[in-house]
Amino acid sequence: MTAPKRAIRWHIGVFLAPAVLIYTAIMILPLVGTLQLALFKAVENVQTFVGLDNFRTLFGDPNWSTGFWNALRNNVWFFVIHMLVQNPIGVMLAALLSSPKLRFSAFYRTAIFVPTVLSFVIVGFAWKLILSPLWGVAPNLLDLVGLKFLFSPWLGKESSALIALSLVSVWQFVGIPMMLIYAALLSIPDEVIEAAECDGVTGMAQFWKIKLPLILPAIGIISILTFVGNFNAFDLIYTAQGALAGPNYSTDILGTFLYRAFFGFQLQVGDPNMGAAIATMMFLIILVGVCFYLFLVQTRLRRYQF
Repeated sequence: MTAPKRAIRWHIGVFLAPAVLIYTAIMILPLVGTLQLALFKAVENVQTFVGLDNFRTLFGDPNWSTGFWNALRNNVWFFVIHMLVQNPIGVMLAALLSSPKLRFSAFYRTAIFVPTVLSFVIVGFAWKLILSPLWGVAPNLLDLVGLKFLFSPWLGKESSALIALSLVSVWQFVGIPMMLIYAALLSIPDEVIEAAECDGVTGMAQFWKIKLPLILPAIGIISILTFVGNFNAFDLIYTAQGALAGPNYSTDILGTFLYRAFFGFQLQVGDPNMGAAIATMMFLIILVGVCFYLFLVQTRLRRYQF
């Protein structure tokens, strides 16, 4: 007796087709086009295949390599500040707001999350005005608490401009890790918490020994999202410091460097082929980071899932 044939589930393909077509049109095709453009060069207004020559120029020509390594170094520092400041603060806020004893926790969650829905243009210009030494309110606010001596034109100094913008970005997006960690804390089974309380593990000890290990997978997801988002960053730097990412390129990151290379700015003539090469390097950096997380970090975090 022959086994009955398994029914072909055509409806799965029908439901997936619109999403696949849209994703292909707005993500896959532009990505392939960018990778292809990076392998060509305009010779007498004719696109000519040059292989990896654009990448050799990017790494070997001081006119390009100096700006690229500066932007990459700033981007790494931009990411490190988010990892060391934004995500720990998000975890701390989530732990506080998940306490059943805290009153008005819904109001606090909303207030902290609201900046994430604001436009980059609004955030960039608002903080530029706040931190201005001429008409900003930051000097007056520090003067009220007797700390005006700490104020300086942070956005106008090479040593502090990138740090100041990184902290502004932290202020805007700290609500995202807070909400994700908050959801992870709420998903911990009540039986686990009750068992810990029966063993006398309460307060901060309960968070460090019980809750934190259980939310490590969520922290891992937040970390990789932070990595991808920071290495795709552009809007805040461009809004606050312009395409030149001043002062003296001290806030230049890969996104602004790509913008100037592709479209040109002031005396710099745009070169779409070199811009595509920079975009390809950004894609490879993000791809390596995501693969590192998926194959090395996530596999070790599975033991903490419940």
